[in-house]
Amino acid sequence: MPAPRCIADYRELARARLHPELWHYLDDGRDTPCGRANRAAFDAAPLMPRPLTDVRGGHTRVELFGEWLAHPMLLAPLAYQRLYHPDGEQASAMAANAQDGQMVISSLASQPFDAIVRAAERAPWFQLYWQGSREATHRLLDRAIAAGIRAVMFTVDAPVKQTALALPAQVGAVNLDAPARPVAIGDGQSQVFDGWMAQAPTWDDLAWLRDRTKLPLLLKGVLHPDDAMQAVQRGCDGLVVSNHGGRVLAGAPASLSLLPTIVSAVGPGVPVLLDSGIDSGSDVHRALAAGARAVLIGRPCIWGLAGNGALGVAHVIRLLRDELEQSMALCGHATLAAIAGRSG
Repeated sequence: MPAPRCIADYRELARARLHPELWHYLDDGRDTPCGRANRAAFDAAPLMPRPLTDVRGGHTRVELFGEWLAHPMLLAPLAYQRLYHPDGEQASAMAANAQDGQMVISSLASQPFDAIVRAAERAPWFQLYWQGSREATHRLLDRAIAAGIRAVMFTVDAPVKQTALALPAQVGAVNLDAPARPVAIGDGQSQVFDGWMAQAPTWDDLAWLRDRTKLPLLLKGVLHPDDAMQAVQRGCDGLVVSNHGGRVLAGAPASLSLLPTIVSAVGPGVPVLLDSGIDSGSDVHRALAAGARAVLIGRPCIWGLAGNGALGVAHVIRLLRDELEQSMALCGHATLAAIAGRSG
Protein backbone atom coordinates (compact mmCIF):
# COMPACT_ATOMS: atom_id res chain seq x y z
CA MET A 1 0.00 0.00 0.00
CA PRO A 2 1.43 3.45 -0.90
CA ALA A 3 2.47 5.82 1.88
CA PRO A 4 -0.60 7.59 3.32
CA ARG A 5 -1.20 11.09 1.96
CA CYS A 6 -4.50 11.88 3.66
CA ILE A 7 -6.51 10.78 6.69
CA ALA A 8 -8.66 8.43 4.60
CA ASP A 9 -5.47 6.64 3.55
CA TYR A 10 -4.59 6.06 7.21
CA ARG A 11 -8.03 4.58 7.81
CA GLU A 12 -7.56 2.08 5.01
CA LEU A 13 -4.02 1.28 6.18
CA ALA A 14 -5.27 0.63 9.71
CA ARG A 15 -8.08 -1.56 8.41
CA ALA A 16 -5.57 -3.61 6.40
CA ARG A 17 -3.15 -4.05 9.31
CA LEU A 18 -5.56 -4.76 12.18
CA HIS A 19 -7.24 -8.09 12.88
CA PRO A 20 -10.89 -7.93 11.75
CA GLU A 21 -12.14 -8.30 15.34
CA LEU A 22 -9.96 -5.43 16.52
CA TRP A 23 -10.98 -3.28 13.56
CA HIS A 24 -14.62 -3.91 14.41
CA TYR A 25 -13.97 -2.85 18.03
CA LEU A 26 -12.25 0.36 16.88
CA ASP A 27 -14.90 1.17 14.28
CA ASP A 28 -17.82 0.31 16.55
CA GLY A 29 -20.28 3.20 16.74
CA ARG A 30 -19.56 4.83 13.40
CA ASP A 31 -22.45 3.04 11.72
CA THR A 32 -24.98 3.26 14.54
CA PRO A 33 -27.83 5.80 14.29
CA CYS A 34 -25.84 7.98 16.70
CA GLY A 35 -22.64 7.66 14.69
CA ARG A 36 -24.44 8.44 11.45
CA ALA A 37 -26.07 11.44 13.13
CA ASN A 38 -22.62 12.73 14.07
CA ARG A 39 -21.49 12.56 10.45
CA ALA A 40 -24.70 14.07 9.13
CA ALA A 41 -24.47 17.01 11.55
CA PHE A 42 -20.99 17.91 10.36
CA ASP A 43 -21.92 17.49 6.71
CA ALA A 44 -24.93 19.77 7.15
CA ALA A 45 -22.98 22.59 8.81
CA PRO A 46 -22.03 25.16 6.14
CA LEU A 47 -18.70 26.94 5.89
CA MET A 48 -19.06 30.37 4.30
CA PRO A 49 -16.24 31.44 1.93
CA ARG A 50 -15.05 35.02 2.47
CA PRO A 51 -12.54 35.84 -0.29
CA LEU A 52 -10.36 38.98 -0.24
CA THR A 53 -10.02 38.89 3.55
CA ASP A 54 -6.47 39.60 4.70
CA VAL A 55 -5.51 36.60 6.85
CA ARG A 56 -1.73 37.13 6.83
CA GLY A 57 -0.21 36.27 10.18
CA GLY A 58 -3.02 33.87 10.96
CA HIS A 59 -2.55 31.01 13.41
CA THR A 60 -4.39 28.23 15.21
CA ARG A 61 -3.06 28.80 18.73
CA VAL A 62 -5.38 28.28 21.69
CA GLU A 63 -5.11 28.71 25.45
CA LEU A 64 -6.67 26.13 27.75
CA PHE A 65 -6.37 26.43 31.52
CA GLY A 66 -3.20 28.49 31.33
CA GLU A 67 -1.48 26.34 28.69
CA TRP A 68 -0.88 27.55 25.13
CA LEU A 69 -1.15 24.95 22.37
CA ALA A 70 -0.31 25.36 18.69
CA HIS A 71 -3.71 24.02 17.64
CA PRO A 72 -7.07 23.09 19.21
CA MET A 73 -6.96 19.32 18.61
CA LEU A 74 -6.34 17.17 21.67
CA LEU A 75 -5.76 13.44 21.36
CA ALA A 76 -8.81 11.74 22.84
CA PRO A 77 -8.41 9.17 25.64
CA LEU A 78 -8.70 5.91 23.74
CA ALA A 79 -8.09 2.72 25.70
CA TYR A 80 -5.52 -0.04 25.26
CA GLN A 81 -3.39 1.64 22.60
CA ARG A 82 -0.83 -1.17 22.61
CA LEU A 83 -3.49 -3.15 20.77
CA TYR A 84 -2.76 -0.98 17.74
CA HIS A 85 1.02 -0.54 18.01
CA PRO A 86 3.68 -1.87 20.41
CA ASP A 87 4.60 1.69 21.45
CA GLY A 88 1.02 2.38 22.49
CA GLU A 89 0.21 5.52 24.46
CA GLN A 90 3.85 6.57 24.55
CA ALA A 91 3.80 6.91 20.77
CA SER A 92 0.68 9.08 20.95
CA ALA A 93 2.27 11.22 23.66
CA MET A 94 5.41 11.76 21.59
CA ALA A 95 3.31 12.68 18.54
CA ALA A 96 1.20 15.17 20.48
CA ASN A 97 4.35 16.82 21.82
CA ALA A 98 6.02 16.87 18.39
CA GLN A 99 3.01 18.77 17.05
CA ASP A 100 2.98 21.15 20.05
CA GLY A 101 -0.38 19.83 21.19
CA GLN A 102 -1.88 17.87 24.05
CA MET A 103 -3.16 14.38 24.77
CA VAL A 104 -5.59 12.91 27.29
CA ILE A 105 -4.47 9.65 28.93
CA SER A 106 -7.19 7.04 29.37
CA SER A 107 -7.90 5.33 32.68
CA LEU A 108 -7.64 2.19 30.54
CA ALA A 109 -4.15 3.02 29.25
CA SER A 110 -2.04 -0.02 28.46
CA GLN A 111 1.19 1.57 29.72
CA PRO A 112 2.08 3.07 33.13
CA PHE A 113 1.09 6.69 33.66
CA ASP A 114 4.63 7.81 34.48
CA ALA A 115 6.03 6.24 31.28
CA ILE A 116 3.43 8.08 29.18
CA VAL A 117 4.13 11.38 30.93
CA ARG A 118 7.87 10.99 30.30
CA ALA A 119 7.21 10.37 26.61
CA ALA A 120 4.94 13.41 26.44
CA GLU A 121 7.65 15.78 27.74
CA ARG A 122 4.81 17.97 29.04
CA ALA A 123 2.09 17.35 31.59
CA PRO A 124 -0.79 15.58 29.80
CA TRP A 125 -4.43 15.55 30.78
CA PHE A 126 -6.05 12.50 32.35
CA GLN A 127 -9.43 10.91 31.63
CA LEU A 128 -10.91 9.48 34.81
CA TYR A 129 -13.45 6.67 34.79
CA TRP A 130 -15.36 6.04 37.99
CA GLN A 131 -14.00 2.88 39.61
CA GLY A 132 -17.14 1.71 41.38
CA SER A 133 -16.32 3.39 44.69
CA ARG A 134 -14.85 6.63 45.95
CA GLU A 135 -11.91 4.82 47.50
CA ALA A 136 -10.87 3.04 44.28
CA THR A 137 -11.45 6.19 42.21
CA HIS A 138 -9.32 8.23 44.60
CA ARG A 139 -6.47 5.71 44.34
CA LEU A 140 -6.52 5.88 40.55
CA LEU A 141 -6.63 9.67 40.56
CA ASP A 142 -3.72 9.82 43.01
CA ARG A 143 -1.63 7.61 40.71
CA ALA A 144 -2.27 9.91 37.77
CA ILE A 145 -1.54 13.06 39.79
CA ALA A 146 1.68 11.53 41.12
CA ALA A 147 2.76 10.88 37.52
CA GLY A 148 2.36 14.59 36.71
CA ILE A 149 -0.96 15.21 34.94
CA ARG A 150 -2.25 18.79 34.62
CA ALA A 151 -6.04 18.37 34.18
CA VAL A 152 -8.73 15.77 34.93
CA MET A 153 -11.45 14.85 32.43
CA PHE A 154 -14.15 12.92 34.30
CA THR A 155 -16.00 10.71 31.79
CA VAL A 156 -19.57 9.86 32.78
CA ASP A 157 -21.35 8.91 29.55
CA ALA A 158 -20.40 5.22 29.57
CA PRO A 159 -21.35 3.78 32.99
CA VAL A 160 -22.57 0.56 31.36
CA LYS A 161 -19.94 -1.11 29.20
CA GLN A 162 -21.52 -2.42 26.01
CA THR A 163 -18.58 -3.40 23.80
CA ALA A 164 -16.52 -6.40 24.91
CA LEU A 165 -13.12 -7.28 23.49
CA ALA A 166 -10.95 -10.20 24.52
CA LEU A 167 -7.57 -8.66 25.31
CA PRO A 168 -4.33 -10.51 24.58
CA ALA A 169 -2.29 -11.50 27.64
CA GLN A 170 0.29 -8.75 27.08
CA VAL A 171 -2.22 -5.89 26.92
CA GLY A 172 -4.32 -4.61 29.80
CA ALA A 173 -5.29 -1.62 31.91
CA VAL A 174 -2.04 -1.61 33.86
CA ASN A 175 -2.85 1.37 36.08
CA LEU A 176 -6.05 -0.02 37.62
CA ASP A 177 -6.59 -1.98 40.79
CA ALA A 178 -7.63 -5.60 40.47
CA PRO A 179 -11.28 -5.77 39.37
CA ALA A 180 -13.75 -5.48 42.24
CA ARG A 181 -16.31 -8.17 42.86
CA PRO A 182 -19.55 -7.65 40.94
CA VAL A 183 -22.49 -6.33 42.93
CA ALA A 184 -24.66 -9.21 44.08
CA ILE A 185 -28.13 -9.15 42.53
CA GLY A 186 -31.07 -10.47 44.51
CA ASP A 187 -34.27 -12.03 43.29
CA GLY A 188 -36.45 -9.55 41.44
CA GLN A 189 -33.60 -7.05 41.05
CA SER A 190 -32.33 -5.64 37.76
CA GLN A 191 -28.80 -6.36 36.52
CA VAL A 192 -28.71 -2.85 35.06
CA PHE A 193 -30.40 -0.72 37.74
CA ASP A 194 -29.31 -2.67 40.82
CA GLY A 195 -26.04 -4.09 39.47
CA TRP A 196 -24.07 -2.01 37.00
CA MET A 197 -25.67 1.34 37.84
CA ALA A 198 -25.24 0.75 41.57
CA GLN A 199 -21.55 1.38 40.92
CA ALA A 200 -22.02 4.36 38.60
CA PRO A 201 -21.23 7.92 39.76
CA THR A 202 -23.85 10.46 40.80
CA TRP A 203 -23.92 14.24 41.15
CA ASP A 204 -22.84 13.85 44.77
CA ASP A 205 -19.82 11.87 43.60
CA LEU A 206 -18.94 14.69 41.20
CA ALA A 207 -19.03 17.16 44.10
CA TRP A 208 -16.85 14.77 46.11
CA LEU A 209 -14.37 14.54 43.23
CA ARG A 210 -14.24 18.32 42.93
CA ASP A 211 -13.08 18.45 46.55
CA ARG A 212 -10.34 15.88 45.92
CA THR A 213 -8.26 17.89 43.45
CA LYS A 214 -7.30 21.47 42.69
CA LEU A 215 -6.46 20.60 39.07
CA PRO A 216 -8.79 21.81 36.31
CA LEU A 217 -11.76 19.44 36.22
CA LEU A 218 -13.79 18.85 33.05
CA LEU A 219 -16.93 16.74 32.78
CA LYS A 220 -17.02 14.60 29.62
CA GLY A 221 -20.24 13.20 28.22
CA VAL A 222 -22.57 16.18 28.54
CA LEU A 223 -25.44 16.55 26.04
CA HIS A 224 -28.21 18.24 28.04
CA PRO A 225 -27.94 21.95 28.94
CA ASP A 226 -29.37 21.35 32.42
CA ASP A 227 -26.58 18.85 33.10
CA ALA A 228 -24.04 21.34 31.79
CA MET A 229 -25.24 24.08 34.12
CA GLN A 230 -25.37 21.73 37.10
CA ALA A 231 -21.79 20.58 36.39
CA VAL A 232 -20.56 24.17 36.42
CA GLN A 233 -22.52 24.91 39.59
CA ARG A 234 -20.78 21.95 41.24
CA GLY A 235 -17.36 23.31 40.38
CA CYS A 236 -16.39 21.91 36.98
CA ASP A 237 -13.96 24.14 35.10
CA GLY A 238 -14.89 22.88 31.64
CA LEU A 239 -17.16 20.52 29.72
CA VAL A 240 -16.82 18.04 26.89
CA VAL A 241 -19.91 17.66 24.72
CA SER A 242 -19.78 14.02 23.64
CA ASN A 243 -21.92 11.02 22.74
CA HIS A 244 -18.90 8.72 23.10
CA GLY A 245 -18.44 8.41 19.36
CA GLY A 246 -21.80 6.67 19.00
CA ARG A 247 -20.58 3.69 21.01
CA VAL A 248 -22.91 3.81 24.02
CA LEU A 249 -26.49 4.95 23.34
CA ALA A 250 -27.54 4.34 19.74
CA GLY A 251 -30.31 6.93 19.82
CA ALA A 252 -28.31 9.78 21.33
CA PRO A 253 -28.28 13.07 19.39
CA ALA A 254 -25.25 14.27 17.47
CA SER A 255 -22.74 16.07 19.68
CA LEU A 256 -22.40 18.97 17.24
CA SER A 257 -26.15 19.61 17.20
CA LEU A 258 -26.23 20.14 21.00
CA LEU A 259 -23.00 22.14 21.24
CA PRO A 260 -24.42 25.67 20.69
CA THR A 261 -27.15 25.11 23.28
CA ILE A 262 -24.65 24.02 25.91
CA VAL A 263 -22.22 26.84 25.13
CA SER A 264 -25.09 29.31 25.50
CA ALA A 265 -26.23 27.71 28.76
CA VAL A 266 -22.88 27.94 30.57
CA GLY A 267 -21.66 31.21 29.07
CA PRO A 268 -18.33 32.30 27.58
CA GLY A 269 -16.30 31.84 30.76
CA VAL A 270 -16.48 28.03 30.67
CA PRO A 271 -14.39 26.25 28.02
CA VAL A 272 -16.53 23.73 26.14
CA LEU A 273 -14.79 21.06 24.06
CA LEU A 274 -16.38 18.78 21.46
CA ASP A 275 -15.85 15.05 21.00
CA SER A 276 -17.36 12.49 18.62
CA GLY A 277 -17.30 12.26 14.84
CA ILE A 278 -14.44 14.58 13.82
CA ASP A 279 -12.67 13.17 10.76
CA SER A 280 -11.18 16.26 9.09
CA GLY A 281 -9.85 19.75 9.62
CA SER A 282 -13.05 21.21 8.20
CA ASP A 283 -14.96 19.26 10.88
CA VAL A 284 -12.74 20.97 13.45
CA HIS A 285 -13.60 24.32 11.88
CA ARG A 286 -17.33 23.55 12.09
CA ALA A 287 -17.02 22.59 15.76
CA LEU A 288 -15.19 25.83 16.56
CA ALA A 289 -17.79 27.84 14.64
CA ALA A 290 -20.51 26.20 16.77
CA GLY A 291 -18.78 27.35 19.95
CA ALA A 292 -16.20 24.71 20.89
CA ARG A 293 -12.97 26.03 22.36
CA ALA A 294 -11.14 22.88 21.23
CA VAL A 295 -11.90 19.32 20.09
CA LEU A 296 -10.88 15.76 20.85
CA ILE A 297 -9.64 13.56 18.01
CA GLY A 298 -10.22 9.85 18.50
CA ARG A 299 -10.24 7.25 15.75
CA PRO A 300 -8.17 9.19 13.16
CA CYS A 301 -5.20 9.29 15.52
CA ILE A 302 -5.53 5.57 16.21
CA TRP A 303 -5.56 4.99 12.45
CA GLY A 304 -2.26 6.85 12.36
CA LEU A 305 -0.93 4.85 15.31
CA ALA A 306 -1.83 1.53 13.68
CA GLY A 307 -0.37 2.70 10.38
CA ASN A 308 2.98 4.08 11.49
CA GLY A 309 3.30 4.49 15.25
CA ALA A 310 4.26 7.91 16.58
CA LEU A 311 5.09 9.18 13.09
CA GLY A 312 1.63 8.17 11.88
CA VAL A 313 -0.13 9.96 14.74
CA ALA A 314 1.99 13.08 14.23
CA HIS A 315 1.21 13.03 10.50
CA VAL A 316 -2.54 12.75 11.16
CA ILE A 317 -2.39 15.73 13.52
CA ARG A 318 -0.45 17.72 10.93
CA LEU A 319 -2.92 16.80 8.19
CA LEU A 320 -5.84 17.92 10.37
CA ARG A 321 -4.09 21.16 11.19
CA ASP A 322 -3.29 21.83 7.52
CA GLU A 323 -6.93 21.23 6.60
CA LEU A 324 -8.09 23.50 9.41
CA GLU A 325 -5.75 26.30 8.30
CA GLN A 326 -6.91 25.98 4.69
CA SER A 327 -10.55 26.07 5.74
CA MET A 328 -9.94 29.08 7.97
CA ALA A 329 -8.14 30.97 5.23
CA LEU A 330 -10.90 30.35 2.68
CA CYS A 331 -13.50 31.55 5.19
CA GLY A 332 -11.55 34.68 6.10
CA HIS A 333 -10.65 33.60 9.65
CA ALA A 334 -7.12 34.37 10.76
CA THR A 335 -7.58 33.09 14.34
CA LEU A 336 -9.75 30.69 16.27
CA ALA A 337 -11.36 33.63 18.03
CA ALA A 338 -12.42 35.01 14.68
CA ILE A 339 -14.19 31.74 13.87
CA ALA A 340 -16.31 32.06 16.99
CA GLY A 341 -16.83 35.79 16.56
CA ARG A 342 -14.77 36.65 19.63
CA SER A 343 -12.22 39.43 19.84
CA GLY A 344 -8.56 38.59 20.34
